[in-house]
Amino acid sequence: MTFTHRPVLLAEAVTSVLGETTSSEQQSITIIDGTFGRGGHSREILKHLNQHSKLIAFDKDLQAIAEAKTIQDPRFQIIHESFASMAEQVPSDSIDGVLLDLGISSPQIDDPSRGFSFRGDGPLDMRMDTTRGQSAAEWLAVAEQKDIARVIKEYGEERFALQIAKAIVARREQGDSLTRTGELASLVAGVVRTREAGQDPATRTFQAIRIYINQELTDLEGGLRAAFHCLKPGGLLAVISFHSLEDRIVKQFMQGLSKVSVPRGLPLTEKQMPKPLAELLGRIKPSEEEVKENPRARSAILRVMRKIKSVPEGAIS
Repeated sequence: MTFTHRPVLLAEAVTSVLGETTSSEQQSITIIDGTFGRGGHSREILKHLNQHSKLIAFDKDLQAIAEAKTIQDPRFQIIHESFASMAEQVPSDSIDGVLLDLGISSPQIDDPSRGFSFRGDGPLDMRMDTTRGQSAAEWLAVAEQKDIARVIKEYGEERFALQIAKAIVARREQGDSLTRTGELASLVAGVVRTREAGQDPATRTFQAIRIYINQELTDLEGGLRAAFHCLKPGGLLAVISFHSLEDRIVKQFMQGLSKVSVPRGLPLTEKQMPKPLAELLGRIKPSEEEVKENPRARSAILRVMRKIKSVPEGAIS
């Protein structure tokens, strides 16, 4: 079965990560697509690069890697790693633009065998990289109740996190561990007493467990720091987020780099004032037309910043 993915904010993201430079004006630039997915953004970026430029893409998902290998272009390189590792793969101050399109792709959601969605029954896996780490089923089979509740509350912002965790552990103690997405969705539906309009009661729980299993927020924090160090001064960072937990991390990271902290009353002239490390360039939401054509774009936010100057590695927390 073939699963398709429509990239969100395609034109806006590509313009944001490439800046104003056209392919004819480029000398030799290097761009990173930290989340290849099914390659929508990467393919569009390649259309705007000249023959001397390069695109490096990262992804943890083996299906994404297989798709990337169908691109026969000498300017393109795919790396089977998290974007959080980009600073280990490329030198500091060497990249002209970094794009991160967070969350999961439509094929991951639509394919029941991946275990990401409650809409179709499948193995309770949820790993982006199925060669590494615990599956969701393996974790739920051994995790303590307090840890399950914490994950569902913190990463899913679910009010009934404790009740869901208790139900999971009670079922496990009866010798019936959860192994299918349908089983987990049904269990959550029996516990969550109030539902948000238009939202399945399992939505927040599935999001939370997926984020935890794939360490998405930890990767994001590390990836943002890595991207900053990889960028040249003047380089651009563009990040598309889909929920408040991601967007909060991106927003705070970019705002922190764009501000300077000087003790009150310190006698400094304007020339002596320290300069910020980055400049905020804006926040973009999908158009009404895009949301109408692709409802999954509804919650997307694109934030963009430009690096102004470098700092020693480890100086950014």
